[in-house]
Amino acid sequence: MQYLALIEKIELAQWLRAGICLLTCAVLIRALVPVALRFGMVDKPGGRKDHGAPIPVVGGLGILVSLILVTLFTETPIDIRLVTFAACAIGLVLVGQLDDRFDISARWRIGAQALAGTAMMLLAGVTATNLQDVFGFAGSNIGLFAFPFTIFIVVGVINALNMADGVDGLAGSLSLVSVALFTCFALYSGDFRIAGHLLAVAAALVGFLLWNFRFPWQPRARVFLGNGGSMLLGFVIAWCSVQLTQNEQHPVSPVLGPWTIALPLIDCIVLIFRRLMQGKSPFSADRQHMHHLLLDAGFKPVAVVLLMAGVSLALGLFAAFAVKLDIWRPLLVVLFGVLLVGWFVFTRDHELAVERLKRLRGAFVSRQAVDDGDDDEAVPADGPAR
Repeated sequence: MQYLALIEKIELAQWLRAGICLLTCAVLIRALVPVALRFGMVDKPGGRKDHGAPIPVVGGLGILVSLILVTLFTETPIDIRLVTFAACAIGLVLVGQLDDRFDISARWRIGAQALAGTAMMLLAGVTATNLQDVFGFAGSNIGLFAFPFTIFIVVGVINALNMADGVDGLAGSLSLVSVALFTCFALYSGDFRIAGHLLAVAAALVGFLLWNFRFPWQPRARVFLGNGGSMLLGFVIAWCSVQLTQNEQHPVSPVLGPWTIALPLIDCIVLIFRRLMQGKSPFSADRQHMHHLLLDAGFKPVAVVLLMAGVSLALGLFAAFAVKLDIWRPLLVVLFGVLLVGWFVFTRDHELAVERLKRLRGAFVSRQAVDDGDDDEAVPADGPAR
């Protein structure tokens, strides 16, 4: 009943705005499809990609435009934070669209992400300065390290989500889980304004997933998120993570930040560390991602999305209830580290990891379902190769 009372704190106007945002995003994306095909805003088949025809990469553009339009017509007053966020989001989506079209250097992408993080701090005042009780005591102000640490958060979260964009509906679903968790945190802490904004983002994500998720009537994604979209959603999550945890009036424990997007972060950190150990570029493409391992183990794309989104939600809720029960905060940091090390050890041998996942899959399905799945070739990711 307590949580239902919190949901009731969201005003009717905010629910209506979310509904309008969902419809606007869904209609906009459909309208952008012929434009994308005409101007080459598509992900072309070839290489490790499985789709047989060019797929428009306008998901991020549709989400961004719908959020801006709805905000302009429903939000008063529009403060410096909203203006800064919009400017950064537009810049990131444009850079991402250019990357989708011309495959620009990773340095330019990282530079744009760092610039967005800088604007977030200097113009909007959204900076990770106080880690509160993460280290076991209150008032842990990191001083001069706040600037590089905030940039690290922005760049890290954006690239973690970008690397997860490899299966139809995966990045969007993981983002939806993260945004939903942050909405709950905002409601619980009493920050109803940002909860309303997050509700609109969640609605836009649902509008996007209508075209990106695999349904019985839609066996393949009609549009992709694109690099612009993954950068936009990563920036939204990074911004909310910092703003919510640094609000003295409505405090949210900073330790919850990484737990809201745990799977993409764990996958990203482990892969980057492993690639560096092997003398490779951190941004080199391979099939070592979490979703690739699940696909190679015989999980269907929809099952991969539902499994990863479900585990991500469970981890976020676990951390939230641990904080509510006043568990010693450093213990949650240690547990996150244990998950990191555990995944690194589990995936050090690709073939062995796939075999273990096959056995795990067989433990939860009938023998007939396993046989049927083995007869079908594992379907590679439909999204851009990472």
